[in-house]
Amino acid sequence: MSNERLIYLPLGGAGEVGMNCYVYGYGPEDAERLIVVDLGVTFPDMDGTPGVDLILPDVQWLAERAERIEAIFITHAHEDHIGALAHLWPRLKAPVYARAFTAHLGRMKLEDAGLDPTTVRTVSTWPETVTAGPFTVGFVPISHSIPESAGLCIDTPRGRVVHSADFKLDETPVVGERFDRDLWAGIARPGIRALACDSTNVFVDRPGRSEASLGAEIERLVSSATGMVAATTFASNIARLKTLAEAGQRAGRSVCLLGRAMRRMITAGIETGILTDFPKTVSPEDALEIPRANLMLLSSGSQGERRAATAQLARGKYLGLEMKAGDLFLFSSKTIPGNEKSVLRIINAFSEMGVDVVDDASDRYHVSGHANRPDLKEMHGLLRPQMLIPMHGEHRMLRAHVALGAETGIPGVIAPNGAVVDLSGDAPRIAEYVEAGRSYLDGKVQIGALDGVVRDRIRMALNGHVMASVIIDEDGEMLGDPWCEIMGLAETGLSKAPLVDVLEHDLGQALARAGGKTLADDDKLVDTAKRAVRKTAMDEIGKKPEVTVVISRLS
Repeated sequence: MSNERLIYLPLGGAGEVGMNCYVYGYGPEDAERLIVVDLGVTFPDMDGTPGVDLILPDVQWLAERAERIEAIFITHAHEDHIGALAHLWPRLKAPVYARAFTAHLGRMKLEDAGLDPTTVRTVSTWPETVTAGPFTVGFVPISHSIPESAGLCIDTPRGRVVHSADFKLDETPVVGERFDRDLWAGIARPGIRALACDSTNVFVDRPGRSEASLGAEIERLVSSATGMVAATTFASNIARLKTLAEAGQRAGRSVCLLGRAMRRMITAGIETGILTDFPKTVSPEDALEIPRANLMLLSSGSQGERRAATAQLARGKYLGLEMKAGDLFLFSSKTIPGNEKSVLRIINAFSEMGVDVVDDASDRYHVSGHANRPDLKEMHGLLRPQMLIPMHGEHRMLRAHVALGAETGIPGVIAPNGAVVDLSGDAPRIAEYVEAGRSYLDGKVQIGALDGVVRDRIRMALNGHVMASVIIDEDGEMLGDPWCEIMGLAETGLSKAPLVDVLEHDLGQALARAGGKTLADDDKLVDTAKRAVRKTAMDEIGKKPEVTVVISRLS
């Protein structure tokens, strides 16, 4: 066994919050049998990834070793854990295991992509296990902000590893299983070699609060409103949706769900038996006939997503429904870092309408789905792992989590994406690094982050674009004057003449001076034209645009 090792490798989710993808391996070096935990996404922004639909982990390293992958395990149905399943599975082609609710949503994703939904297999919870090569894996229920979340108990020839996934210590979660300390103490009894643990809230010093603590506050807020009430939260947070809907119902309001993601989650909860008593809802069409003081909307888009129901309400109407002065809008959610501008844009739009907006600033209408610092410390004490591997967090969070473990003598290691951690010894050791970048879903195709597509898009957005066309006749002479088309540039420069006219004049002069050798060589001609166009644009408007040169040669 001495030449065999147990490894952990994050390909996403370590050094960031989102895009979770983790690999465990056991066997001889460079021949380990592998399992994958989660295939998630993160979301683009207009600053760094304009036009991109989703950001996926780069699984090239895994795809090159696809024949060694025993199985894929999905811990829960948040998009940052399951969102890349349909996009990446065709490159990995391993059986997928998940609990019923997660499996239901996973099959829907595969089916929507034209893939075989039976690839996803439903498993029961611990003590039932799945054997995957040298690994024996059990789904251990754990509380989070979505139903049927699970940590993984992974037994290997080198000992037991616990992969916490996202979790909190909630004994009254409203929907889903409570945190069961006795169950997790039992998991720890044989000894835990390594704990790979959620790090999201390591900087929050107070103990986490239960989902059940929100009901009374939300009910008071809804009952005190005089106009229409609308609220948004994460569509996957079924417990929060239930709390909000029940508050509306008790206040004598009809409840209407707005947004495909929200309806899909509620439907999935009902179909899998998780939701048995969700308040009755009305359709958007019927909601139009209900007095505003008797109506409560639950809308998708808590993170400011432009196409979601909340953003459309902020822009005017959604399915005929609109917010008006005196109405109340509640953000029962935390704004994920990076989404602040989008959310503030919506809040200000509602404010301009005269709508009263309540957000998470008071900490009364939202609780996190992640363990805070004291809760992490309690989990460490409950499991007593031999070593700690912080995951699911920005680099500063991973670093702080390692320090937290060290306070009680648990050795840890900061392992960002691409770090291969050897768990075979007495302490974790980074053995090597592999390429672990990002890929983009751009429309219907996947592109690499380094392919240049998005970089070119950003450069065009920053600098504008000029297309210059040149015709060369049979004698190798320029036929007529070149012409230019501009996009994203000011139409008039410092000379007060139309920019297009100045560009065409200066380009014609530059090519006329260039001589026959330049006109005969496409590469030289393109280079000369680009430099001429950029120089003129810089002189006229202070910009160096992207330039496309089209050469037509007559024969």
